[in-house]
Amino acid sequence: MASTSSTATITTEKPKVVIVGAGLGGLMLGALLERCNIPYVIVEKAAVVKPLGSALTIGSTLIPLFEQLGIAEDLYRVGKPWTHYNTYSENRELILAADFSLAQGLTGYTQYAVGRSALYDVLLNQIPSHKIHFGKRVTSINDNGDNVEVRTRDGSNFEGDILVGADGAYSAVRQQLYRILLKEGKLPASDQEELPFSCVCLVGQTRPLDPEEFPVLKEPLAQFKSTLGNNNAYSWIINTTSYGSICWMCMLHLEKVANRSTYNDKKSRTSENLEWDSHAAAAKAMCDETRHFPLPFGDGTLTMGDMYDRTDQDLISKVMLEEKVFETWHSGRTVLLGDACHKLHVSGGRGAITSMHDAIALANLLYALPPNPTSSDIHQLFSEYRSERYPIVQATFKNSQMMSKATDKGIFAMFTRFLLKHMPTVLWKKFIERTVVDRPQVGFLEQVPMKGTVIPSVSPSALKARAVYEQKGE
Repeated sequence: MASTSSTATITTEKPKVVIVGAGLGGLMLGALLERCNIPYVIVEKAAVVKPLGSALTIGSTLIPLFEQLGIAEDLYRVGKPWTHYNTYSENRELILAADFSLAQGLTGYTQYAVGRSALYDVLLNQIPSHKIHFGKRVTSINDNGDNVEVRTRDGSNFEGDILVGADGAYSAVRQQLYRILLKEGKLPASDQEELPFSCVCLVGQTRPLDPEEFPVLKEPLAQFKSTLGNNNAYSWIINTTSYGSICWMCMLHLEKVANRSTYNDKKSRTSENLEWDSHAAAAKAMCDETRHFPLPFGDGTLTMGDMYDRTDQDLISKVMLEEKVFETWHSGRTVLLGDACHKLHVSGGRGAITSMHDAIALANLLYALPPNPTSSDIHQLFSEYRSERYPIVQATFKNSQMMSKATDKGIFAMFTRFLLKHMPTVLWKKFIERTVVDRPQVGFLEQVPMKGTVIPSVSPSALKARAVYEQKGE
């Protein structure tokens, strides 16, 4: 923390932030702190970054921030414009065509499909190499009230004034924080429950493919196509990228909600495999079971097996699609971000975006901290952060659950698809408006003028940071 010298000259040293987790949310926070000169370090348990995961869509909810950071062109380079999400039966009959092209007119921004690994590289390039440390698995955290010390398995120590747990759904930071709160009788009952999930998922991305063999790659727009199994509990999704690969997912829809304790696939129950990680035996068994599933493009002979065979085997993951919003986001000098405090279903396409929005709010509030912030100042920061983000996350969580029904199984899912298929344009427009209203920017960089007709929602953290920015005359 900032210190006072013997001559009573007060320094204005900014608090140091230790970020545990180098996922998209953690990297975004690091990139933002880099721009406003707040000292930080990123600690990541993985020794090597693997391009795991499938794809996501980036549009108006993030592009203004990328413009602020000067990396929008990097996004456009790895992204491919997209407008539709189509759902088919196994015999390639179109069941539902969801048109998201309205978003461009409402916001002034094109939407892009981008592989998770490509977006990861864009953000990783914003972090100086000496500020990110790989192969550092957290073993203990000590918050003594004045600072925080993080120790890792290899004996390394990382000290800071604020600890950010951005280390995923099975966050080591959250688990240690919650153990302390539980002993103190301060942890809500809901936060003591295990993460629930109703889907098990295979996910991966092929190597670059020959467009002559896979003509779908020649389409000018990214193709998002999902297939519902006719007589099985599966659905599967593919989407094309700008660099000639195909991202894919294959989801097993469970009959009832499960968790780590109740799910009976022992090969998949280790904490190492419950997030975006690979587990050869479990993944191979599911690949073998689903490789004959037909794809909704090509000459009718292509199957999911063609995707598996063209994906490096160590980059195929079997994961559980958890869904939960935690109540407790912070305590002491520790705060949670992204999947560590809210896990959304991937079918909604908002998990990574929500994590990066968390990073925006947190960076704004860190920037607005007064010189030599006290523990009380930090607690107030965390409270404002959760107050801003929690209701937005809850609304996004509900939207993601609804959108996940487009590829789910069962009567309720069929009813949801029927409603979506026959929804009047005016109602669909209102739904799209709700999904694009949250377009935050950071207050300490040059503002990007608003485009489109939908006015962005007010971000209290951005207003607070902007006021400090203008007061400093930066």
